[in-house]
Amino acid sequence: MKTSFLTLLSVCTLVATAVAEDWPHWRGPHNDGQSFESNLPDKWSTKGENLLWRKEEFASRSSPVVMNDRVYLVCRAFPESEKEGEKTVCVDAKTGELIWESIHNIYLSDAPAERVGWSSVVADPASDTVYVLGLGCVFQCLDGKTGKVIWEHSLSEEYGMLSTYGGRTNFPVVFEDLVIISGVMTGWGETAVPAHRFVAFDKKTGVAQWLKSTKLRPEDTTYSTPVFTTFKGQPAMVVGAGDGAFYALQPRTGKTIWKYQASTRGVNTSAVVDENGIVYCGHAEQNATDTTTLGAILAFDGNVEGEIAEDKLLWKIPKKAVGRSCPVKLNDRVYFVEDGATLVIVDAKSGELVGQKKLGRIMFGSPMVADGKIYIAENTGRFYVLKPSEKGVDVVSEARLSQGEEVFGSPVVSNGRMFLPSIEALYCIGKPDAAATKTTKTKLSDEAPAASDKKVTQILVTPVELILSPGQKTTLQVKGFNRSGQFVKLISDATVNAVGGGTVAKDGVYTAPAGIAGVVLTATSGEMTATARIRVIPQLPWKFDFSDDKVPGIWIGADYRHKPAPLDGDKGLVKISTIPKGTRSQSWMGSTNLHDYTIQADFKASDKDGRLPDMGLINQRYTLDLQGSQRLQIRSWVARLELRFAKTIEMQWVANTWYTMKFQSETKDGAVTLRGKIWKRDEAEPKEWQIEGTDLTPNLNGSPGLFGNATDAEFFIDNVQVTANK
Repeated sequence: MKTSFLTLLSVCTLVATAVAEDWPHWRGPHNDGQSFESNLPDKWSTKGENLLWRKEEFASRSSPVVMNDRVYLVCRAFPESEKEGEKTVCVDAKTGELIWESIHNIYLSDAPAERVGWSSVVADPASDTVYVLGLGCVFQCLDGKTGKVIWEHSLSEEYGMLSTYGGRTNFPVVFEDLVIISGVMTGWGETAVPAHRFVAFDKKTGVAQWLKSTKLRPEDTTYSTPVFTTFKGQPAMVVGAGDGAFYALQPRTGKTIWKYQASTRGVNTSAVVDENGIVYCGHAEQNATDTTTLGAILAFDGNVEGEIAEDKLLWKIPKKAVGRSCPVKLNDRVYFVEDGATLVIVDAKSGELVGQKKLGRIMFGSPMVADGKIYIAENTGRFYVLKPSEKGVDVVSEARLSQGEEVFGSPVVSNGRMFLPSIEALYCIGKPDAAATKTTKTKLSDEAPAASDKKVTQILVTPVELILSPGQKTTLQVKGFNRSGQFVKLISDATVNAVGGGTVAKDGVYTAPAGIAGVVLTATSGEMTATARIRVIPQLPWKFDFSDDKVPGIWIGADYRHKPAPLDGDKGLVKISTIPKGTRSQSWMGSTNLHDYTIQADFKASDKDGRLPDMGLINQRYTLDLQGSQRLQIRSWVARLELRFAKTIEMQWVANTWYTMKFQSETKDGAVTLRGKIWKRDEAEPKEWQIEGTDLTPNLNGSPGLFGNATDAEFFIDNVQVTANK
């Protein structure tokens, strides 16, 4: 691994290799909402003034990015149809013509179609690739020129990432040879308890390099975008988390540099870090030190380590609800926009309020600074060009989109063109003769040369998370980093011990054991240790009877929400109802590349005040759900039952009776047929399937799993088995 000596701006180091006019991240080439281009139009109109093109087919709530004169954004695919899904599109920046689109299904998600595009694409000019996290937690690396999928992870099935009704989906970021993504995850083993977690993948291969957990049991999922900077020469990634804190993490290792507990709930906004390492940020939730007060904007010095106490803040203005829009800094002022669309202008040094400006009713997007002006679009379709004044800002111009044309994204600029997304169209705004202006880089401190500190003080063992088959081998690496998180060398003399099965040879090659196993690898070098984990999963068939009185350790999303339980003299699991945010859950058992199989299990429901739970099976990214409302349903995307794919029949059943459920998938001729049946366990299995449906826009593979909703009552599970179709 070669250590970079590039200057770290307030972005990832690889942005330095981009052409000056690229806008590879939704917050710009410096992750701060700033462009150094000039000669942008002071005004424009939807009727044609300085409007270069408008494309309704690229309507989105996603903020676009631009690389090599190509615009990338996330859109709904085939909206309001049985084929509806999600797509990443690549558009010619000059003409607005489609270059390519990459379409995938949304599955096993509660998020509605209107929230497609909550996250944005991130582009990597160094490799001409783009990365995107979809609404259903599909994480993809795509070729920037062709849209070809280079690698893909289903983060829900592999890491237990949640895709909730709110649709909050985080933003990937690229740092050197890593692409980093985060979200609230309920995994396996030590990660079974939910937390906002960060996973760094090798950007070329998709192999996980490090994993970082924040505080357990967070209140929220979040969409705060990481910002890269340096603090006294130390590279840092500053980000808000689901536990209500802002963190600075070492981007190469995930080690915490500092933490400021801003709120009791999740932080959704990103920070801005200036050239002196001063962090400006805000939130709209309860303050950690005063839970009776909602929201605050604040500043603190990021050139520290450890916990940042409240009395170490440079300034703080409470009761400013900034929960969606990210701030920008222009000269000696910081500009925040409250959720109610009031622009708040603050003196960056003193924290004194300079002025306020009402911009509308509600704000989702963030401001963009260019040519000494501020460009911002309010949710109901007002687009402002603002210029700083003595007491705040003056309105240079205001454009209005059509009635009902909402804006959730932010304006971006590249090569003299500004791009604005709305739920009706993508706009390209600029002067017909505009040309890109040579940019001036921000003045942040350089990263200290790694050669100046070659003492290894921390290690990582990679891959940090992996699935193997019995007997399969993988080569482990133990990497040494200095105190600042810079790579120093590979540790060839480290010892690696495997707990849970398998062997590690002297050359670092790990060989997986026979059977199902959850393996923890611990690397040791001197007093330093690091761990990695491997799930060993054999080919089908599988059987789980819980005779060991344990939740299977390799199951994703299961251990925290299920507990071993005695069942009529036998042993099984109970889906518990004592975790308010975990009563409705999904869990997965194995690899995501499985298809054409049958999953079967025994279920028994309790009742509470006459109410029954929902319980069922997951097969190839579809759910067979025995519902307390006396129905049996097959579905894929919960929020799209009326359009996407679902089959529902009436099914009479009662509590305190064991039932066997069976769910089969069959892929044939470009479609998937799903079949289900249910019967009393002490009776003969019915010959015929009771419910059947064919999805013509199929999920072609996926992990087996369990579904359950114990909000109304708990239920019990026993005798789970998965077999390949004959």
